[in-house]
Amino acid sequence: MLPTMKLPVPVRTVAAVVALCVASYLLAVWTHPAPPLLTASLVKPCNTPRPPEAAAEARSSNATALDFSIRHGASDEDTAVAVARPSRRVPACAASYSEHTPCEGQRWSLRHPRKRLAYRERHCPRRAEQRLTCLVPAPAGYRVPLRWPQSRDAAWYANAPHEELVAEKGVQNWIRRDGEVLRFPGGGTMFPHGAGRYVDDIAATGVPLGGGGGGGAVRTALDTGCGVASWGAYLLSRDVLTMSFAPKDTHEAQVLFALERGVPAMLGIMATKHLPYPARAFDMAHCSRCLIPWSKYNGLYMVEVDRVLRPGGYWVLSGPPVNWEKHFKGWKRTPEDLSSEQSAIEAIARSLCWTKVQQRGDVSVWQKPINHVSCKASKAEPVTLGFCNASQDPDAGWYVNMEECITPLPEVSGPGELAGGEVKRWPERLTAPPPRITGGSLGSSMTAEVFSKDTELWRRRVDRYKSISSELAEKGRYRNLLDMNAGLGGFAAALIHDPVWVMNVVPTTSAIANTLGVIYERGLIGTYQDWCEAMSTYPRTYDLIHADSLFTMYKDRCGKEDILLEMDRVLRPEGTVILRDDVDVLVMVKNLADGMRWKSRIVDHEDGPMQREKILVSLKSYWTA
Repeated sequence: MLPTMKLPVPVRTVAAVVALCVASYLLAVWTHPAPPLLTASLVKPCNTPRPPEAAAEARSSNATALDFSIRHGASDEDTAVAVARPSRRVPACAASYSEHTPCEGQRWSLRHPRKRLAYRERHCPRRAEQRLTCLVPAPAGYRVPLRWPQSRDAAWYANAPHEELVAEKGVQNWIRRDGEVLRFPGGGTMFPHGAGRYVDDIAATGVPLGGGGGGGAVRTALDTGCGVASWGAYLLSRDVLTMSFAPKDTHEAQVLFALERGVPAMLGIMATKHLPYPARAFDMAHCSRCLIPWSKYNGLYMVEVDRVLRPGGYWVLSGPPVNWEKHFKGWKRTPEDLSSEQSAIEAIARSLCWTKVQQRGDVSVWQKPINHVSCKASKAEPVTLGFCNASQDPDAGWYVNMEECITPLPEVSGPGELAGGEVKRWPERLTAPPPRITGGSLGSSMTAEVFSKDTELWRRRVDRYKSISSELAEKGRYRNLLDMNAGLGGFAAALIHDPVWVMNVVPTTSAIANTLGVIYERGLIGTYQDWCEAMSTYPRTYDLIHADSLFTMYKDRCGKEDILLEMDRVLRPEGTVILRDDVDVLVMVKNLADGMRWKSRIVDHEDGPMQREKILVSLKSYWTA
């Protein structure tokens, strides 16, 4: 007989491993039956039918909700709490809080100096008992805002039920009430013939605004004391994106009106602190009778405008004292007073080395130099403004005091070179590597290749978001978007062809480089923010909120509940929240969100189920006071 053949050892080993795997799988199925699947369609928006393709997408397997609530948690202790205690039901605040802005206009603000209007700046509650632990309600009768572009000219009265501004500014064609609707005819104090005509007048002075197809050198603009933001609203037709701000003052609801229109705006004031933007951010700044005392405090506010203007950028001024010879009687001021104010503004502009482009009717335009070569040479004169210390961070814009000194531009090799590097014209600048990256100011690890990969990564991620959120996929459903941890602005760039605008936020606690300057060089807008504090905006500002790894970033800095309550405050009813983070973090966040009238689900990363990073999608329920 032939000897019995023995199997090689490796084959036996493989067979044993396969048997073990099969046994483990069967045991897991027996002990942990699959949880029921949640549908991707969370809450049907009021009076908003879903398109068939979006509904089909929502039913696809890609949108399958994952249940991690028992088997995952931030820690063993957190997991035990999550299992043992259901989500705490967060109560609603009283109806009187429907327009609550925690850091503006509160009683503790009055403790601050009246000089230079310091009391109207951000002053957030410091004590825990001063912070709301309830959900800010929408006013009775609240309705989903009109869709863009119809919203540019109209908004629901119930969403911003204020008669004061209507009565005060109706004669100037700012705003009027028409039954259930507020109308915005596009008028303004200094543009009685409409904002469109006013924008044409600015272009006629030589400011390169371009047209609706792009191509203009001006892409980003800053409107100081914006009113209801009609200037920014009408600039959108020329592909100019405007950051508009105004304080919460006697014109209490002007920024709220702007946001209801679908126009970028935030609460803010020029008082004692830097604006929350980096240096060299805006291509153009504007004031139309904005009541800012430009000629006072040694030109401090013009100095701040100079800081945030790009080299070669434009400052546009209309209203007192421009063309005072024609208007002094209507302004109820003496010719001597107005003439003196205009002389002071002209002198400050010269100290800043600005060039006066033109005064055309009621509009004056100045241009910032492209570098400071000749300007530094002229500073031997003791009467002019000096330059700030080189050690100061020019991009610092969060609780930093203004100073009476000029922010120096980056060094250049010759008088004809543009300081800081030249950006492409719109729309090429959106995807071209920004000068702050190619110039190395963000460090050697941030290269043009890294930027390009980041841009492509966010295209894929936004495609994934649209496959799991029918609301985001439906063009026109949402208008105002917030990215709470914007990085290089890739999320906003990926949505550039949708009828939306994105407020890109760079957290002040970010461990990576300050990227807000890069976002502006791309032709996008944004602000600084510490998410342990409230945002400078009204409730119900945003239709969609996005955050990448935000809760991991703020671990041990402030509570998840505080951040979620602020997100709920600024999110509109039927708005969406999209969070991406480690699965353990998202499980804990979902447990909290379930008690806030949000409908939430966790789904897989765009690269599949093997990634620890997951995506949490939540929809805020519709409810009112």
